[in-house]
Amino acid sequence: MGYRKYITRIDQIPELDNLNEQQKQTLNSVVKRYAFRTNEYYQSLIDWEDPDDPIRRIVIPSADELEPWGKLDASGESRYARAPGLEHKYADTAVLLVSDVCGALCRFCFRKRLFMDDNQEVSRDVSAGLAYIRRHPEINNVLVTGGDPLLLSTRRLTEIVEQLRAIDHVRIIRIGSKMPAFNPFRILDDPDLLRMFKTHSRPDRRIYLMAQFNHPRELTEEARRALDMVQQSGVCIMHQTPMIRGVNDDPTTLGELFNELSYLGVAPYYLFQCRPTEGNAAYTVPIEEGYQIFAEALKTCSGLARRCRYTMSHATGKIEVAGLTAERIFFRFHRPADSEQSLSNLLVCARNPKACWLDDYAEAKSPLRLARNSFH
Repeated sequence: MGYRKYITRIDQIPELDNLNEQQKQTLNSVVKRYAFRTNEYYQSLIDWEDPDDPIRRIVIPSADELEPWGKLDASGESRYARAPGLEHKYADTAVLLVSDVCGALCRFCFRKRLFMDDNQEVSRDVSAGLAYIRRHPEINNVLVTGGDPLLLSTRRLTEIVEQLRAIDHVRIIRIGSKMPAFNPFRILDDPDLLRMFKTHSRPDRRIYLMAQFNHPRELTEEARRALDMVQQSGVCIMHQTPMIRGVNDDPTTLGELFNELSYLGVAPYYLFQCRPTEGNAAYTVPIEEGYQIFAEALKTCSGLARRCRYTMSHATGKIEVAGLTAERIFFRFHRPADSEQSLSNLLVCARNPKACWLDDYAEAKSPLRLARNSFH
């Protein structure tokens, strides 16, 4: 059996005993504001001799999180809430928020608000969300996420998948999860989960696992076996990650991550700009620097590993960073929330090396060209 113990307090980590009392108090202040959770398996990946270890940076709280910056719902997800636990932003895709728990909590999480005591966005009762989906035949994709759906019992997850499969116009079910990285034993030790995948991932109605790996070191032997078992069950696996300062913000690391995933048959899908969520300042790479890192990383990748797109999940849609010149940066709507927005239009801005989000270009009164619609 795999690692089972979850860790939710700083004093449960012996490697942090050497911190002084002021440092411990500061970290406890961080944890009081933003929830902390990890597990024995993921902790075992940390090189505690390296103060800049990327796995440590992903999961261990930092005093930098207390820097005032950003807002909790940086992409305006609440404006697309249509039923308890359901968001409908893009015409053909609905999002079901079914869990407010993860195998561990990324310090740069863009939905950290879900783990706060007063949050009501997640609904364990998915009946209203399912009813909404049934009434909207344009929805052919449903993303089951949270939190992490693989923290639900297999029985409960199966119930949700079965109800979605009973809706004829839902052709694709996506499950967003970081469990293959955080604790692959969730997959390795549960044959019932794999049987459920095999039953409900059909030739013309696939299940997609939207897996998140932030760094190549998360691709352990156990993680690779878990991914293979999921693939053998008939599930397609896609990969996405934000670009994170101190984790994957260099071309060598990012290129290695994309290549290793492609060798495993996992398609690199999205590299996200880290959202300007409260507490995320120290984890955020400015857009133009991020794009240059991304472009250099792709030079080391095969065509299969180059399928990834560098995007922002902006309130108005998924916006792709399309290119740079010496004076301009180019964006395009990869998935506009407004179906009337043309995908052929480019948004051209004067460069702003400090910009971390699309709105920063407007706030700097950067000239905008070729945009038919405002992004506010």
